[in-house]
Amino acid sequence: MIRALIVDDEPPALSELRVLLDEAGNIDIVGEAGNAVEAIAAINRLQPEVVFLDIQMPRISGLEMIAMLDPSHAPRIVFLTAHDDYAVQAFEENAFDYLLKPVDPLRLGKTLQRLQRDRAPQDVGLLKRAHPLRQIPCSGQNRISLLRVEDVEYVASRASGVFVVGEDGKERFTELSLRTLEERTSMFQCHRQFLVNLDHIQELRFEEGGLGRIVTLGGRTVPVSRRFLALLKEKLGVD
Repeated sequence: MIRALIVDDEPPALSELRVLLDEAGNIDIVGEAGNAVEAIAAINRLQPEVVFLDIQMPRISGLEMIAMLDPSHAPRIVFLTAHDDYAVQAFEENAFDYLLKPVDPLRLGKTLQRLQRDRAPQDVGLLKRAHPLRQIPCSGQNRISLLRVEDVEYVASRASGVFVVGEDGKERFTELSLRTLEERTSMFQCHRQFLVNLDHIQELRFEEGGLGRIVTLGGRTVPVSRRFLALLKEKLGVD
């Protein structure tokens, strides 16, 4: 059985694909999502082998969502689109396959046959070259906010998850991994658990033992480990 996640913001299309997959057999639908943020959370939690992903979704498209996945845990992607023009772009974004809406059962059958034959892990090469992130999706109570990367002061990874701190000082939870944010943005890793926006550094303080501490423009402090201090000084042009 192939573990699958369906992502589509249109409930009728989602239901139609679910019925087709149920009829096809050999597919275990482990979850469904109506937007990109829900999908990323479901991928992290459920670890599907394949994601049937709608390209055209509001706020964050399926193509943009690809750049938000952690390459080390990326499932195979089958894009869903109503426009054949998206096919080439879909494959450039490392799609395993694509299906035109409304989904033709025979065409779906060919895709499922390919999935059964090719059970190899996702090739993450193209994912690593995905487009830089312009916004970071953050989850709150009954809401999803999109924080522009340039408005982020730093990012912290804790046992409870990854948190993004903006200019306003508020902490926002994101489903994106620290690794994804490091690879998809210009933020600098200054510590095993922290990324910092170089444009928001007001001061770099040197401490004993080769450690450092950043003071942001908002007056917040971020630790710098020995491992990253020399490179940070080089980035800032500090001797």
